[in-house]
Amino acid sequence: MSTIFVGEGNIGLVEVKPFVDGNKEPRFLLRMGVYFDNPVKVKEKFEDKGGFWADVELWMGEDAKKWSVIYQKGQRVLVQGKMVRNDWKDEATGSDKFAFKVRARRVGVLPFRVESITMRSSTEKVDHNEPFPAESEFDDIPF
Repeated sequence: MSTIFVGEGNIGLVEVKPFVDGNKEPRFLLRMGVYFDNPVKVKEKFEDKGGFWADVELWMGEDAKKWSVIYQKGQRVLVQGKMVRNDWKDEATGSDKFAFKVRARRVGVLPFRVESITMRSSTEKVDHNEPFPAESEFDDIPF
C-alpha cells in the first residue's frame, strides 16, 4: 500500500547505506529521520499538535555521500514522494508489526537555519541526464 506524500519537517538523523549487488554499480540509500510537525496557532504563539517522525528514504548513486553533507540535523526540508507501509513479524513476540516510511522522490532544503551556501562555478559541467534509480516507481505521481 502506498499513497502520495508531501510534508515539511526537520531532519533528526542522516545516514548513508551502500547496497552492492555483484559487479553492478552500487546503489546508495540516503536515509533521514524527519519530524513532520503540525503547528497550530494557540493565542499568540504556535504549538505542535499531532506531529510525527517518519523515515525518509532517497535511493541514489555515488552522490549520496555528497548529499548526506548537505542534509543536516535540524534542517528544514520539504519532502515529496510516496508513503509506504512495511509489514514484518516480531521474532521475539511473534506478533505482526508495521511502520510507515516515505520513499522520497525529492527532498528540498528550505532556507530556515541555513548559514551559508556555496555556488558552483558556471563553467563546471553538470550531468543532468544521470538516472534516478527508482524513477519508474513514481511515474503515476501527478507532480
